[in-house]
Amino acid sequence: MRPADFRQPPVVAIAPRDDAPSGDRGQWPATIPAVAQVLDEGLELAPGVTFLVGENGSGKSTLLEAVAMAFGFSPEGGSTSARHSTRRSESMLSDWLRLQRGIGSPRWGYFLRAETMHSFYTYLEENPSTRAEPVFHEMSHGESFLAVLDTRFDSPGFYCLDEPEAALSFASTLTLISTLHRISAEGGQVLCATHSPVLASLPGAKIVEVGEWGLREARWEDLELVQHWRSYLAAPERYLRHLLD
Repeated sequence: MRPADFRQPPVVAIAPRDDAPSGDRGQWPATIPAVAQVLDEGLELAPGVTFLVGENGSGKSTLLEAVAMAFGFSPEGGSTSARHSTRRSESMLSDWLRLQRGIGSPRWGYFLRAETMHSFYTYLEENPSTRAEPVFHEMSHGESFLAVLDTRFDSPGFYCLDEPEAALSFASTLTLISTLHRISAEGGQVLCATHSPVLASLPGAKIVEVGEWGLREARWEDLELVQHWRSYLAAPERYLRHLLD
């Protein structure tokens, strides 16, 4: 028997559906190595925080969006009850995936993506909740982002974040790290796509490096992202000279 207070994470693993494309995949996004690997092998998430780290075009945001939609989020962000939509641009990948959910896990969650936040703030203002809402459009990009963290990231659940560092300063990124640590400690789960070596340094997080090889679990200090930042910060002029010559 499991203890009465035992609760599995909201999403244990991601697996391909039986009708997902297989074999010769000529259809995007199955042509992306990371997506093809998930369609072949699936992906197990950490019970706390999992980071997808990779370059532009590597497929990390495509994967994150598909997982978020498979969980029940709108592709443009919000909670599982939000139905904000402006222009459909998402891939078919969510239709090819199934999520293995934890027994007794919460259905609450939130999907936060930097590229759609401006229009989503308008949606929140036009569809106010019972809580006192911040006036998001009167704040800076970073301030409004932190206000969402304060008002929405307040209970255990499944949280998807797509490149949240785009809105944040170094100090604000540390605030986000603290928020993700708290969510994990309280029994919540996070899947986050990021370019930030600062954000990816969260202790105890699972890091999956995304690239032309597909997906591979990695230590923070071994990430290509971290190695490039270290080289640049150690000698910016030398790094840029090598790049520009």
